[in-house]
Amino acid sequence: MSEYRRQGPIALFDRFVDGLVHSAAAADPLEWRRHRAFIAANLFAGLIALALLPVWLALAGPTGLVETVALFGLAAPAPIALYVSQTGRLKAGHLASACTAAALLAWIGAFTGGLGSYALFGLGVVPMEAALSGRRDVTRIAFAVALAALFVVAGLDQGGLLPAAPSGPAGIGLRALVPFFAVVYTGALAMRMEALHRASEDVARKRGLHYRLLAENISDIVTGHAESADIVFVTPAVERVLGVVPEAIRGDGLFRMIHVADRPAYLTAVSDAVRGGRASEVEFRLKVETEKGRPRWLWLEMRCRPLADTDPMAADVRIVAVTRDITERKAQEAELLRTREAAEEASHAKTRFLANVSHELRTPLNAIIGFSEMLGAEVFGPLADPRQREYVSLIHESGSHLLQVVNDILDMSKIESGTFDVVPEPFDLLSLIDGVRQMMTHQAEERGLALKLAGGFDLPEVVADRRACKQILINLLSNAIKFTDRGGSVALGARREGDDVAIFVRDTGIGISEKDLVRLGTPFVQADSGYDRRHEGTGLGLSVVKGLAVLHGGTMRIESRLGEGTCVTVVLPVDGEGGRPKQAAPQVVEMLPLAEFRDNEKKRA
Repeated sequence: MSEYRRQGPIALFDRFVDGLVHSAAAADPLEWRRHRAFIAANLFAGLIALALLPVWLALAGPTGLVETVALFGLAAPAPIALYVSQTGRLKAGHLASACTAAALLAWIGAFTGGLGSYALFGLGVVPMEAALSGRRDVTRIAFAVALAALFVVAGLDQGGLLPAAPSGPAGIGLRALVPFFAVVYTGALAMRMEALHRASEDVARKRGLHYRLLAENISDIVTGHAESADIVFVTPAVERVLGVVPEAIRGDGLFRMIHVADRPAYLTAVSDAVRGGRASEVEFRLKVETEKGRPRWLWLEMRCRPLADTDPMAADVRIVAVTRDITERKAQEAELLRTREAAEEASHAKTRFLANVSHELRTPLNAIIGFSEMLGAEVFGPLADPRQREYVSLIHESGSHLLQVVNDILDMSKIESGTFDVVPEPFDLLSLIDGVRQMMTHQAEERGLALKLAGGFDLPEVVADRRACKQILINLLSNAIKFTDRGGSVALGARREGDDVAIFVRDTGIGISEKDLVRLGTPFVQADSGYDRRHEGTGLGLSVVKGLAVLHGGTMRIESRLGEGTCVTVVLPVDGEGGRPKQAAPQVVEMLPLAEFRDNEKKRA
């Protein structure tokens, strides 16, 4: 009981009505209030009518058909309210309420004097009640229903078809229903109007608070611009971002603060949004004063969006713009640019250094190799000690290996710097392949390997750099021989692939694991890169091959399976004169680990 007294019956009724609102109206606060006001007013009016029914029976006595229909009409709002509560169909509820009220007033008017009955004055309230729905079609239908009810009563009255009014207490009670209905109906209408008014104010106040909260706390500046690009309104965030009061940038204040060189871009972006009707964005520099009175330049980014439907209250606003401070981002971009330029300069310096060092090393190496050959040939007399011949042979092999490394470094530096001269000329590719095979046969036999030709023998004449193609074959064959164990085999050849020719070298060597495939083709990278690796080399061979292929407008593809062998294919255009790039561009080498390497070998055979 204490809880009941503290809350009161009205509070309990409000909570009861809140629970009757359909869940479909919960999305929109104002629509929820419309549903609640309709349900509360109609339920209250219907319950009042039912509560007064015993009073009617006590005063008027037994009722006839006329009085019964009138009483049912007075109690009808309650079931209509429950219908809206269960279905959420407010429009249907308004139409049912309008039809019920118009029919009730017409019924009472027909038995209380026809056109002279003051019950018909209540028909004017019917469309007013429908207007609270907020729907124009409902108001129009309610107005038409009220007119139709009036015309029906007028027609029956003019035709003398209206029955006589009930006499005695029933007649008096029937006439008394009119003011009673008017008080209850208009009272419920007033309750709904007051509830909707409070709801509208509450929703507007909350929305205003939300917008104000966003405007005051958002980190970006939101501005509204007129067609002339002048600022009509600006959010308070301008004080935090720019350190100026909003009045300072209204009108053309912002434009006057923009760097002169950036003003055309700013006006173009605003014009695109205003006249072109499309979103635009622009970056510009803005001059602001620091606390010490010194000017400071900020980088700002502004994104403009045209207004689709201009609000009549802000007809002078054509676009809305969001502006943010990007000074820090611009500083980071400048730092990244400087870092990239420094890295590129370091790379160029490294390339120049390698080229110069390689040139300086080739001269003494040629002397070492030449003199070691003369000593090994015993031109100036026989060597007395066998160890001398062994040492001379080691000097010659080491010098030759070092010269090859120097040549690879020199070629790689030229390719990276774009100074490698590719001189295309027509030549017989099959003859070149056979010549390289004969040159590398001795090296393969020393390692106990079989070197053979494969592929097609009807190859077309190729237009390419003969020296570069020979270098490609030598590098690929050297790798294949180096990484194939004794007793294995190496095959080289070429085949036609449309407008291209594919040069391949296939071996039965140690193969390459899938995780190492993606790294091959990068300078100084080898698959076997541990301290205990068994095969010497710098990892430049495939890098040079890749670079030479790219210079011809071609590609390099590696297929391998660990323990079963490797096949490296270089695809070059047959006519390398037309599509060859002027300098090497970064290109991803196509690495394809083969799930069934042996099957592919059989297909190639």
